[in-house]
Amino acid sequence: MKLALEVVVIPVSDVDRAKDFYARIGFREDADFATDRGLRVVQFTPPGSSASIIFGEHLTTARPGAARGLHLVTPDLAGARQELVDRGIDITPIWHDADGVFHWADGQNRVDGPNEEHHSYASYASFDDPDGNEWVIQQVIDRLPGR
Repeated sequence: MKLALEVVVIPVSDVDRAKDFYARIGFREDADFATDRGLRVVQFTPPGSSASIIFGEHLTTARPGAARGLHLVTPDLAGARQELVDRGIDITPIWHDADGVFHWADGQNRVDGPNEEHHSYASYASFDDPDGNEWVIQQVIDRLPGR
């Protein structure tokens, strides 16, 4: 069986504000469709990604801001972080988890600075969209076998 993650629905309170935010951080707008009955679907794709996000009207019953730990991956965390800062995004400094396996929820076990050995999958920066949906950028230089 072959399955690919294609779309993640994120809950937002103001669709046009979300559109402005995701365009500002460099996501590509793929679609903005509305029906006569009030369904609205907006799709954005992060640069270099084959998966997209959608948000809009009547797509989810989740509370705006409820999406946590949405991950973006980059080989250059410092560069990606700086580009977001330059675009006016409030993003954390680079951090890593003290255990070095993954990261805990809500900032627990966080250590300032990149992973000391600069291992792939071990350094992060994070930001929220205007509704509080949490995005984590993870540095991956060398992928594990099979990925």
